[in-house]
Amino acid sequence: MTIVEITGNLATIGYGLAALGPGIGLGIMVAKTQEATARQPEVAGLLRTNMFIALAAIEALGLIGFAAGFVF
Repeated sequence: MTIVEITGNLATIGYGLAALGPGIGLGIMVAKTQEATARQPEVAGLLRTNMFIALAAIEALGLIGFAAGFVF
C-alpha cells in the first residue's frame, strides 16, 4: 500500500463519519417538527419554513465534509 492509498481510505472513512452528524441532525429535526405540528397544527406553515431553512444549513455541513475529504 502506498501513502496515497492509505490517505484515500482515511478520507473515505472521514467522509462517512462526517455524514453521520448531518444525518442524525436531520432525523431529529424532522421528528421534532412533526411532533410540534401535531401539538399545534395552526403553526405548521411556519414550522415547515423553519425546517427547510435548517435543512439547507445542515446539508451544507454535509457537503463541506464531503469536499474536505477530497481537499485534504
